[in-house]
Amino acid sequence: MNTALIQNIYRYLIYGVALLTALPFHEFAHAWTANKLGDPTARNQGRMTLNPAAHLDPLGALLMLFTGIGWAKPVPINPYNFRKPKWGMAVSSLAGPMSNLLLAFLCMIGWKVSYIADFYVGGILTQNLLNIFRTMISINVGLAVFNLIPVPPLDGSRILNLVLPERTYFSIMRYERIIMIVLMVAVWIGLLNTPLSFCRRVAFNALDFLTGWIDMLWRLIA
Repeated sequence: MNTALIQNIYRYLIYGVALLTALPFHEFAHAWTANKLGDPTARNQGRMTLNPAAHLDPLGALLMLFTGIGWAKPVPINPYNFRKPKWGMAVSSLAGPMSNLLLAFLCMIGWKVSYIADFYVGGILTQNLLNIFRTMISINVGLAVFNLIPVPPLDGSRILNLVLPERTYFSIMRYERIIMIVLMVAVWIGLLNTPLSFCRRVAFNALDFLTGWIDMLWRLIA
């Protein structure tokens, strides 16, 4: 079999594994947080689970796998079940990106431990772990940063609701589909490459700093 083909299959397999972890984790966080805040809608519809089948949209998943731009099934949330609807929506929306940053943090720990193991023993196992963790860090950081963009229907728009007058916010939400199409085109043609890359780099550096204790321990025992 062609070497380049094998490498592509391997790359897509790793990318697929990362997506099947990152997307369900993101949607589960929305559902779990909403439920904790008093809205059981997502739980009642079977969305408070890490099972990928409950969250993946087939078209959105395929597009994300092959183009890097896609979506999962949105988690249903009824703000009127919250004691403070604006805050409930903001917190449950923020939970998704924050869960991805948490997962990226754990993967950063895994990546650094795998790097140390590879330094001492090497082998195909540690190399595969390095590739998997590196991909998972990249995808989770990317999902978190992208979803924090304050435009509908992304999670950041629900957080924006805290600072905008209600009338202004709902006027913007009327154009949710149009705004999303414009956003996807902007991402597709690269208009957002620079700001998104900057934000991803900031997030990556923060994760590197927060896991710096691993580097310190390695220097002590090396």
